[in-house]
Amino acid sequence: MEFPLSLSLICLAIAVIGVAGQWRTFEKAGQPGWACIIPIYNVYIMTKIGGKPGIWTLWCLLLPIVFFVWVLNMISKSFGKDEAFTVGLFFFGVVFWPILGFGDAQYQGPFGKRGRDL
Repeated sequence: MEFPLSLSLICLAIAVIGVAGQWRTFEKAGQPGWACIIPIYNVYIMTKIGGKPGIWTLWCLLLPIVFFVWVLNMISKSFGKDEAFTVGLFFFGVVFWPILGFGDAQYQGPFGKRGRDL
């Protein structure tokens, strides 16, 4: 059974859109955009954007669901978004990374405004 060329092109376009959104989000946070395409290093950069120490990269690899969702939540808060946006990033990243990267959300620092008030 062959994989149709048109379906391959659609999958490639969706992947490019997702990567472009994550790339732009990394740049908004003052990190190198290219880091989003490097496995494991991209998780390290996400922990930095979310305000967590680099050791969280290891935790994300050992207990991926729990810690990765936590990091995504910290990234959402760092851009002034709420937990519902975190759910979107986790389940529909190809849509929500571009919203974060190309939308009007501004990086507010680790944990966002609420984190600065603590």
